[in-house]
Amino acid sequence: MNIRKANTNDRSAILHVHQEAFGDNKGVVISRLVDDLLQDPTAKPGFSLVAMENDNVIGHILFTKVTVKGAGKDLSAQILAPLAVLPGYQNQGVGCQLINTGLDALRKSGIKLVFVLGHPEYYPRCGFTPAGIHGLEAPYPIPAEHADAWMVQELCPGILDAEKGRVECSVSLQRPEHWRE
Repeated sequence: MNIRKANTNDRSAILHVHQEAFGDNKGVVISRLVDDLLQDPTAKPGFSLVAMENDNVIGHILFTKVTVKGAGKDLSAQILAPLAVLPGYQNQGVGCQLINTGLDALRKSGIKLVFVLGHPEYYPRCGFTPAGIHGLEAPYPIPAEHADAWMVQELCPGILDAEKGRVECSVSLQRPEHWRE
């Protein structure tokens, strides 16, 4: 398996991966979101990676621009949304490799914080911690029983102690239906 930056020729394979990974109805919604985010100028700069095996896309991760209202103007941040791996390749480390490769590239490009709304048992394996305890609010309220699903990772040491505020996403992701379970 290798990981590389996605290109426009990968679009249909990327959408297929999300459809298959999330299943019937949710897969349609997530695939549509990915397609929207890839075309959304407010999501840029974004960072899209694919995991490849035998010239086939088996996984995809997308990071898009966010702003943190109330934080310093020079705070550069992204959100990981979404991550998908074909069912036959899940539980083999593909997702974590995509996350870590993406985080390394974002760190090198000067991004300071990365957010994710996801499984609180999975994302901490890659260094994410609950964001709310750091004073970083999601675009929409997260119910208390799911508060640990809203997470952040600092790519610049000490930034979590210095910045607080509410995250605003791109137009495509800043919709309430994307912020509920």
